[in-house]
Amino acid sequence: MFRRLLVVCTGNICRSPVAEAMLRRALPHREISSAGLGALVGHGVEPTARELAAAEGLDVSNYRARQLTAEMLQAADLILVMSQGQRRAVADLAPEALGKTMLLGKWLDGGKGKEIPDPYRKSREAFEHVHGLLKEATQAWAARL
Repeated sequence: MFRRLLVVCTGNICRSPVAEAMLRRALPHREISSAGLGALVGHGVEPTARELAAAEGLDVSNYRARQLTAEMLQAADLILVMSQGQRRAVADLAPEALGKTMLLGKWLDGGKGKEIPDPYRKSREAFEHVHGLLKEATQAWAARL
């Protein structure tokens, strides 16, 4: 069973902390955390992402970004990334983690899988689109875990 889940994105201020909060709510008996490959360490969740999360009752106001480490990857049972490039970056950091690293959007697009784009420094519409993808993707994972 996948008990410890790790959600990974780039800066750890837009996608992964919101996906973490969504998964925590859906899977309350699991350990769920997030980190970034190029984290803006110590920064809070980006304001638009925080606002969209809050509108769904998700409180990410105290979240602080953290840098992904090989130790985090080794401790996780399942690692969920936003893109194939991030999957390769995880493998570069901890080759043994590749087999347990999958796209967060794996079940999207009728099961064909889909990358979830980075909305950082983009329009509110981009954030809304990504938020919808995160919601759909985390619900799909929660149903399978």
